[in-house]
Amino acid sequence: MQEISENFSVPVQNAQLTHLDSSGEARMVDVSEKKPTKREAVAGGRVRMSLATFEAIQAGDSPKGDVLGTAKIAGIMAAKQTAQLIPLCHPLPLQKIDVEIEADQQLPGYQIRARVVTTAQTGVEMEALTAVTVAALTLYDMAKALEKGIEIESIRLLSKTGGKSGDYMAGM
Repeated sequence: MQEISENFSVPVQNAQLTHLDSSGEARMVDVSEKKPTKREAVAGGRVRMSLATFEAIQAGDSPKGDVLGTAKIAGIMAAKQTAQLIPLCHPLPLQKIDVEIEADQQLPGYQIRARVVTTAQTGVEMEALTAVTVAALTLYDMAKALEKGIEIESIRLLSKTGGKSGDYMAGM
């Protein structure tokens, strides 16, 4: 482990950091020589809230209207805007974006899952993660009149296929 500060350390692998040039300056990775291939990424996250808030959303009793429909559309729109939100991210032609928001009474709250597909020279992990994050933020925004203590948690990459690094599946 490389020490970052007194209270925080992260594992460092022997991989080259591709977004830094030889002098340590940030740069966009050149993918022009890579062959376009089909790539897919799935990300997930959770939004936890009180049972009363969950039941109000389920019943359609939110002061702002269709909480889940609005959050789903926001996630799709966000995936399409990822390159404008995340520095050094390549703009990609996205062929498919699915955002699913599933009620989970055990939380209580919602499980959010986004699947993004492209045929391109680089992957769509950031697009899937952005879709989940913005869907969760929108769900919070639409329900904050009911409760301010809503928690957004566990946003992570669940799987990816394609590209030089190969396939990835998160441990459950």
